[in-house]
Amino acid sequence: MISTSPSATRKRTLGIDLGTANTVVVAPGAGIVYDEPTVCCFQAYDAVPRFVTAGTEARNFVGRVAKPLKIVRPLRNGVLSDMVATRELFQFVRRSVGPLRRFGKIRPDIGIPADATQSERRALETAAMDAGFARPRLFSEPLLAAIGLDLDIAEPRGRMIVDCGAGTTEVAVISLGGVCLSKAARGGGEALDQALIDYFASHHRFKIGHSSAEALKIQLSNVLAGDGEKGWVEVRGLEMATGLPRTVQMPAAEVLPVWLKHVEQIVHIVRDALSETPPGLSEGILEDGITLTGGGALDRMIADSIEAETGVRAYAAEGALHSVARGLERLIEGSSVR
Repeated sequence: MISTSPSATRKRTLGIDLGTANTVVVAPGAGIVYDEPTVCCFQAYDAVPRFVTAGTEARNFVGRVAKPLKIVRPLRNGVLSDMVATRELFQFVRRSVGPLRRFGKIRPDIGIPADATQSERRALETAAMDAGFARPRLFSEPLLAAIGLDLDIAEPRGRMIVDCGAGTTEVAVISLGGVCLSKAARGGGEALDQALIDYFASHHRFKIGHSSAEALKIQLSNVLAGDGEKGWVEVRGLEMATGLPRTVQMPAAEVLPVWLKHVEQIVHIVRDALSETPPGLSEGILEDGITLTGGGALDRMIADSIEAETGVRAYAAEGALHSVARGLERLIEGSSVR
């Protein structure tokens, strides 16, 4: 159960949605005060690392830096993978947000995957405290998403949330203010990016970067929603044989199998979660449908595939991209949670 009374929240002054792709920070009374990529740039990282920058500025360096500069991503598959980079990112966030309290340390609430291990939780707490924060409180991201979407989580009724993130896809069944059941597949949208990169390298001897793969995902989603498999997509990169920049056009149907493999993984864990959900909670899910949040929810093909395979209505929530951050905002402001 989550308490949101003012007495329980008065010492906490920040909410941090630390995602694999983006970090969003909310402050009481101010809403979203920071929304930038979760990426850092260091100098001489493999020797004596010196932090250079983070966020949008560091993202602009990706694929454009040479030694001694190095781009480091603090999270992989939804959990902390680099302690130094995570600590520096937290410090960068503190400086970017500005002073929020005159006395004492800032105590943040941070969203984490529902299946995070105790060691992963401790590592995140340590990184936050090393950055100058007080010990944070950690909350399940699917539960925060439900709060941010203003779903009645306190009711004795099953609600299914599918959080489609860059590093992990989580499926959670929520009732009575807690997570009753959860499933996760590590490697979300970023895994699809890498699969597209590998496909072009192996089948076309064509090298594309993560930004091109991300743009291709959006383009492919729009094409499939419109012209279907008969549409065409365009991607820019380098010919591996000549090293020269090129633009390649191809039918959407050619890269569709790569896309479908990613979607099938999400459908699989949704079906597993539904099969393990008690009948009393399944009734609510059948009536209310399956709610999709996170950046991946914007891909209509995911919701359509889940609905086709399960027979349960699936839909992308309004405000899906910032639902976890909005949930954190409600917590730190002491708003009532239904």
